[in-house]
Amino acid sequence: MPGESICYLNGEFLPLLEANVSVLDRGFIFGDGIYEMIPSFAGHTFRLKEHLQRLINSLDAVHINNPHSLSEWSDLIKELVDKNDANHQAIYLQITRGVAHRDHAFPEESEPTIFIMSNPLPESQKAKPVSAAVIPDPRWNSCDIKAISLLPNVLLRHQAREKGAYEAILIRDGYLTEGAASNVFIAKDGVVKTPPKGPKLLPGITRNLLVELLQKNDIPCEETEITESEVRNADEIWLTSSTKEIVPVIELDNKKVGDGEAGEIWHRSVDLYQSFKDTFTGA
Repeated sequence: MPGESICYLNGEFLPLLEANVSVLDRGFIFGDGIYEMIPSFAGHTFRLKEHLQRLINSLDAVHINNPHSLSEWSDLIKELVDKNDANHQAIYLQITRGVAHRDHAFPEESEPTIFIMSNPLPESQKAKPVSAAVIPDPRWNSCDIKAISLLPNVLLRHQAREKGAYEAILIRDGYLTEGAASNVFIAKDGVVKTPPKGPKLLPGITRNLLVELLQKNDIPCEETEITESEVRNADEIWLTSSTKEIVPVIELDNKKVGDGEAGEIWHRSVDLYQSFKDTFTGA
């Protein structure tokens, strides 16, 4: 049960249900904070250096002082993983600007609130195929910041669910950006494409690793602008995230993607990704 897990809050490890923060915390009042989600497999935090660098980038972008060094973050996360029983875990780390009088302007001084919790991940990560819906992307122009103010993404996922779909695939000015809670890849005629990194989308850690693996293994992969028409006419569509890994989309707006099954390149990509994980964990 989630309430039985151990979390970390402002210098203390304690049961999750005993963790509390002030109602004056700027994370609660303004959504003024950033977060990271880091998978851990068999006690090994996956791509930790890359996740922590993105954490630092987000902190810098929103002008919150980084409260720990890289080694301190690493030690905290490792200790939390060790204190929880699940073999595979999703580590959620959130930092807010802290407690202050309610004012849109930053306080001159504030102590960041640091919260880290663990949720179990399933032992088998092979993703089941899903459906998606194309929805206009109305979000702000700093989507590369992993901010906790996720109401637009929540509403986009809700719109997708209302259409009977699992995920929203977002289009801005005629071009693909990402999913409501994922990065997006397409494959057409043997070539894999994903939108380039920039302020319109989150630079996903799984996304970046998959690009590396495909390119190293001679599977054509391009980081390039993708039109809505290309999305709708793709042979394959995939979603990527740290906890879901690589998910095939077999239906888009109630129409089959390709032949309506997970495609050949997806299977090859999953095998490459799993092989990389096995090497990382010593499996």
